[in-house]
Amino acid sequence: WPVRKARHYQSKLPPTRPLVTGQRCLDFLFPLLKGGVAMVPGGFGTGKTVLEQTIAKFADVDVVVYVGCGERGNEMAGLLDEFSELEDPRSKRPLMERTVIVANTSNMPVAARESSIFTAVTMAEYYRDMGLDVLFLADSLSRWAEALREISAALEEMPGGDGYPTYLGSRLSGFIERAGVVETLSGGEGSLSMILAVSPPGADFAEPVTQACLRVAGALYMLDTQLAHRRHFPAINWTQSFSLYSDTAMAHFSERHDTWATLQARCRDILQREEALREIAEVVGMEGLQDEDRLLMRTAEKIRLDFLCQNSFTDDAYATPQNTIEQISALIAEHDRCTAALHDGTIFDDLFKETANAPL
Repeated sequence: WPVRKARHYQSKLPPTRPLVTGQRCLDFLFPLLKGGVAMVPGGFGTGKTVLEQTIAKFADVDVVVYVGCGERGNEMAGLLDEFSELEDPRSKRPLMERTVIVANTSNMPVAARESSIFTAVTMAEYYRDMGLDVLFLADSLSRWAEALREISAALEEMPGGDGYPTYLGSRLSGFIERAGVVETLSGGEGSLSMILAVSPPGADFAEPVTQACLRVAGALYMLDTQLAHRRHFPAINWTQSFSLYSDTAMAHFSERHDTWATLQARCRDILQREEALREIAEVVGMEGLQDEDRLLMRTAEKIRLDFLCQNSFTDDAYATPQNTIEQISALIAEHDRCTAALHDGTIFDDLFKETANAPL
């Protein structure tokens, strides 16, 4: 099959089912649907590769197609070694049995790098046509675009922004359009979801590749350098990330967990208020804030460290929706109990002493 041409299907359907990644920050705040597209921009060392590999291990899909486009050879070798030893948490069988890895290392020709993305997505479409749920992971599109720029320069084509060819946006959009939920030619239903890493030079998110992806992606998981330096994984900036699939995913999760929408709204509100209070706290100090504001800052810190942060090398690397709702419920319930105690006249310092060691 010609890899630059999308495989045929009967019709395209709207995505309706959430893709559970096992990452609480994504599943709870920025969910992705099966058939959706998410982009993960981030500077050097922010954890793009680790995040994609973690999602590849635990994502609720039948087949994972991972393409290392211009990756370092040692990273690809480590990925192959690790995946050959890991166990699929759903089937309890070796993870490699449901994983296709397209290895394109940085020392390979630019023509091979440019075609590796199309080769991998055609493989993903092949399994999608079997009626399976497929997850396509690319790391990273920036190196693919750099190869496209080198080929365009060799052909002496007219350059566009930052030297990229003028057709960068249309070429990228045509590739991303191959994601989605489709009715196959055999009458079944299959999905192809995409999570695409982008490595903007100097963490400049205004560069052409990032902007071209933003125009067509349904979710943005922006990785923050400061969070990464604080060893916060995944280092997703919850104030600048978004998901256009939130309403559809919330309707699905709310059928199984009645409080999902309420807790999500409470969690977002606490994190947004903490962001506004942080500047004030830096000026007057924590002791200069009112007791309710100090409590909110403490709750937000517990949400960030105990809920949004996950260690990808421990048992906490994967969280089911049930586990996610239980953890955030306990944190919000503790906040409400402390708020009620403050309204009853309890001093914050005394309240903190009483609740510091209380089990959640």
